[in-house]
Amino acid sequence: MRTAVLVAPYAMPNTLRYVLALCELPGVRPALISADPPQRFPASIRERLAAFETVGNCFDGHALALATQRIAARTGGVDRLFGVLEQLQLPVAKARDLAGVPGMGAAVVHRFRDKSAMKQALRAAGVPCARYARVEKAQDALRFVDEVGLPIILKPVDGLGTRATFRVQTREELEVALASLRPSRRNPLQAEEFLVGSEHSFETVTIDGKPIWSSSTDYLPGPLEVMETPWIQYCVLLPRETAGMERFRAVNHAALNALGMQTGLSHMEWFLRRDGSVAVNEVGARPPGVNIMPLMSHAHGVDFVRLWMRLMVLDQFTPPVRKRAAGAAFFRGQGKGTRVVAVHGVRQAQEEVGRYVVEASMPKVGQSRAEGYEGEGFAVVAADTTDEVRHALARLIRNVRVELG
Repeated sequence: MRTAVLVAPYAMPNTLRYVLALCELPGVRPALISADPPQRFPASIRERLAAFETVGNCFDGHALALATQRIAARTGGVDRLFGVLEQLQLPVAKARDLAGVPGMGAAVVHRFRDKSAMKQALRAAGVPCARYARVEKAQDALRFVDEVGLPIILKPVDGLGTRATFRVQTREELEVALASLRPSRRNPLQAEEFLVGSEHSFETVTIDGKPIWSSSTDYLPGPLEVMETPWIQYCVLLPRETAGMERFRAVNHAALNALGMQTGLSHMEWFLRRDGSVAVNEVGARPPGVNIMPLMSHAHGVDFVRLWMRLMVLDQFTPPVRKRAAGAAFFRGQGKGTRVVAVHGVRQAQEEVGRYVVEASMPKVGQSRAEGYEGEGFAVVAADTTDEVRHALARLIRNVRVELG
């Protein structure tokens, strides 16, 4: 019987879905490491756990290693140690190394978290991606601009999503970005040439270094454009058709091999240029965000949280068949205020496309303004055809308007 330890920093609703999936695995001793005390987790979960450890900081690899060793002492060993969040991947990998738990170690995971190391590995393997430079001082960025020209992208080497990401189009904007981000040896940045094209994701299940299943989504539009344009409402589309994935599959597999992916679900973002060529943007060795997990669940008629848990703990995955198309519309607040003061158009949207909605978290009057590009709420839709999903997404973002004040 395997002992599997999930690092769950806080007892948030989405986190509890993963914890419950772990607890429901047959023939497994589930354990948790959290910054929250056990009392924050439902009793129905606590009673199923073989062990629980509270740590002050779940993003400290040494603290995680000590907690893992304490669990191992009580359960006779730990066979799996993992977490869901992007920012957990490196500390968890360090803890695996220190506690002697199987899985990807820090040397491998570093290539997924440090964007300079990532691009270096990809380019060395001949994987198409943007030219880049590590920026530890302003002169590094100026040198890179002299080499590739403007515009460029400037972002933290271990950034999340598009947070603190700048599209720099002039020398003046470069000065502003550098002043805001303050590059240094301890706080390095990544400068990249600006790639133009439609943006997509590519999710891949890998077992022992062998990719065995993939899915792809379309970003409508790309995340950076969303961050730069406050009035744009953001959508993600998972088409029913899979033919569009084929042009990128070989590049995806080459990229994962170059980075050292072993067992898990990866999330890759990529560009399709106007000339038909492709390029890798970024790769994460963890489940995708922006509601792609629910999209894959609804499109394939399975629960991908449970499938991922079985993959991570038991190294097992039964490839599902795509049955439908799915999509997510994110409702982003408009205005300069800090709270939602009104939500318009919900009734109209419900009348027009409510039959397609399978999940929703609608913005509520009084809630705080969201920090990220996903906005204050969302709706997930599913249908038998991709055209139906496109139509539903279009009507949702046309009708629903979130007013901030």
